[in-house]
Amino acid sequence: MRGHAFLVAGHVPGSSPIHKLPLAWKAVLLLGVAVLCLASPLVSVSAGVVVTSVVLLAVVVFHFVAGLPGARLWRAVKVMLIFLLLIAAYQWWQHGAWVAWQVVAAILATVLASNVATATTAVDELLDGLAAVVRPLARFGADPERFSLTVALMLRSLPFVLGAFADVRDAARARGLERNLMARSLPVVIATVAYARATGEALAARGLGDPEN
Repeated sequence: MRGHAFLVAGHVPGSSPIHKLPLAWKAVLLLGVAVLCLASPLVSVSAGVVVTSVVLLAVVVFHFVAGLPGARLWRAVKVMLIFLLLIAAYQWWQHGAWVAWQVVAAILATVLASNVATATTAVDELLDGLAAVVRPLARFGADPERFSLTVALMLRSLPFVLGAFADVRDAARARGLERNLMARSLPVVIATVAYARATGEALAARGLGDPEN
């Protein structure tokens, strides 16, 4: 299925200063973006508008400094466009245009900052970072390596399922069955179960599914 072609992470290789920044610093900057966007409105509306606008501009600049394509930036906005328009309309109606912009700018800044962080960080590095965050919980029985493996499997499986949906939808449309729920869902279920079994067998073959490992 074409779903296998979607098993490519969002990481965009590069040698920009953003790519070379350690993951810990990226996490700090991402946290800083979130804190500024959430805390600035508590001071005043005017301060919130200025701060969120500056933060959003800085994130966009970071996006292009990292050498990421503009199409990726637009794609991230496009996914949220209807959601953003609804929020902006409600906030404008309730609190005015400046508050509406402040809320939308804060959402865009945090989402785009996350996008820059994941695009400039290799998946293995992200997983190692997650394992490091969970490691202090090992004294309570948590398994950092198993946790990072679970996240890796999730990152690998979701694109496959989305790709399977796309394949089945195109095949059903080609046969004139785009309105047939069974024709559009059953092949996806079969492909997903087969993929899950193959993944489980691969893990078991390497002894990664055993509780004692």
